Amino acid sequence: MTIKTVEGIIISETNYSESSKILNVLTKEYGLIGIMSKGCRNVKSKLRGVSRKLLLGTFNIYYKENSLSTLIGIDVINSYSKIISDLEKVSYASLLLELVYQVEKQNSSPEVYDMLKDTLNKIEEGLSPEILTAIIELKLLDYLGVKPSIDSCCECGSTKDIITLSSYKGGYICRNCYENEGLVSEKTIKLIRMFYYVDIKNINKLDISKEVVFEINRFLDDYYDRYTGLYLKSKEFIKKIRVLNN
Repeated sequence: MTIKTVEGIIISETNYSESSKILNVLTKEYGLIGIMSKGCRNVKSKLRGVSRKLLLGTFNIYYKENSLSTLIGIDVINSYSKIISDLEKVSYASLLLELVYQVEKQNSSPEVYDMLKDTLNKIEEGLSPEILTAIIELKLLDYLGVKPSIDSCCECGSTKDIITLSSYKGGYICRNCYENEGLVSEKTIKLIRMFYYVDIKNINKLDISKEVVFEINRFLDDYYDRYTGLYLKSKEFIKKIRVLNN
């Protein structure tokens, strides 16, 4: 085994034996890798506090390709303390980790790592976890091979007179192709496209009405159900949080 140093985000953790954990770590260089954190559940272990989900750090490991690597130590870059101390924030962050894990299994990309890192950093800074989650959900559809049509009408290809979004038909609907699809606001139509093209690390403010966020979430939830085949446990809890907040 070779000693390597790699930046990564702990996506999930699983107890192993009486005192260890297996960490699933998303890295930019190697995609998802499994790392054994030996003895980290022992009270006196130096790895105890850092061998947990939702932590960004530099991992020193005995690297083993296509098998479990072994953890030597972690230099913490961001522990996301504000996220893990807030129920709403940690719930959205958990959804992001679960979603990215599913995406990476299908289509590993360094860009996904950057998106997750930038999104978690923005949530930690205090920006809306709900809106940031919607942005990355939309972007990740491309990596799942089911990006909706948000540049032109999904029926005829026209870029003019777009009047609504249809998850059933796959995106924008123009006036000429409109049948009986539900209407959404003009703001929602504009923002859904902006969400896809925006660079998350450049976002400094998110001031969007509840009505528009609701319409975007409704579209994304239904679109994921129809086209991705993913079942995300965290999504059910998020839906309950949305009900409480509204």
